[in-house]
Amino acid sequence: MQHAVGAPLPPPHGPGNGPAGWSHQAQHPGHPGPPGPPPIPPPPPAPGQAPPPPVQGHAPQPPAPQHGWSGTGPTPPPAGGQATGYVQLPPGGPVPLPAPPAEPGTGSATLAVLLIGPAGAGKTTVARLWAARRRVPTAHVSLDDVREWVCSGFADPQAGWNDHSEAQYRLARRTCGFAARNFLANGISCILDDAVFPDRPVVGLGGWKRHVGPGLLPVVLLPGLEIVLERNAARSGNRRLSDEEVARIHGRMAGWYGSGLPIIDNSTYDVETTARVLDDVLARSIASPPAW
Repeated sequence: MQHAVGAPLPPPHGPGNGPAGWSHQAQHPGHPGPPGPPPIPPPPPAPGQAPPPPVQGHAPQPPAPQHGWSGTGPTPPPAGGQATGYVQLPPGGPVPLPAPPAEPGTGSATLAVLLIGPAGAGKTTVARLWAARRRVPTAHVSLDDVREWVCSGFADPQAGWNDHSEAQYRLARRTCGFAARNFLANGISCILDDAVFPDRPVVGLGGWKRHVGPGLLPVVLLPGLEIVLERNAARSGNRRLSDEEVARIHGRMAGWYGSGLPIIDNSTYDVETTARVLDDVLARSIASPPAW
C-alpha cells in the first residue's frame, strides 16, 4: 500500500477526542475545520402569497491564504522575510579537498574524515574526542550507531554475514554519507568511523568516495591484536564479537599496510594521545592527500 508523502493526519472522530472547545481548525491553521450542518431552507410561502425576496448579502469569499502546513511540501516563508524558524540550508554536494590550514594541526579547516579500523580499535572513542576538542563545529557519525537505528529486523553481526546484514551495512553507509555531505555543505566538519576492508574496495573505500566525495580523508587505526581482543572483551551487547571473529577481522585489516593510507598504531597510546596524533596525520593528509 502506498501512502501520499506529507499528507496530513485525519482528525480523530467521536466525542472525547481532545480538550473541550478546541476545534480541529485551531489545531491545524491554514486548513478549514470539519463541515458544519447544512443551512435550513426558508419555509414555503402560504397559498396565494408571493415568495419572499432573496436575501441580499455579500457573496461568499474564499478564505485568505495562510502559511500553515499544506501537506504537499515544505512550507514557504511568509512575505517580508519575517518567518520564525525558517532557515535556508544549502544542499549537500560532493565534498572537495580542504584548503591547507594556516596553523599547526587541522586548525579551523572544514574537512570530512573516515576513521577505519577493526572492532575494538577505539575508532568511536577517538573520533568522538577528536570532534569534541576541535575549535570549529565538528560532527561525529558512527556507522554502528546508524545501523542500530533498525529496531525490528536488525541484522545482528554475531549471527554471521548474509545478504540481510550486507543490505543494512550498505544502507547505513549511504545514510552516513548523506549526513556528512549535508554537514559539510553547512560549514560543519564530519568524522565517520567504519570497519572498511582493503580486500573489498568497491564496497568499502569506493562506496565512501561515492557517498561523500573525493575530499574524504581516510585514516586507519590499527593497534595490535592483543589490544583489540582486550578491548573487545570489555564490550557488551551485539557489539561484542567472538575472539575468532575479531582475529579474522584484524588479519584482513593488515592489508592496509602498503596501501598508501596513513596508519596509526595506537597500541601504546591513550585516547588523548591518539586524538592528537590523528590531528597531526590529518594535517599532513590535507597538505599531501593520499591516493585511494
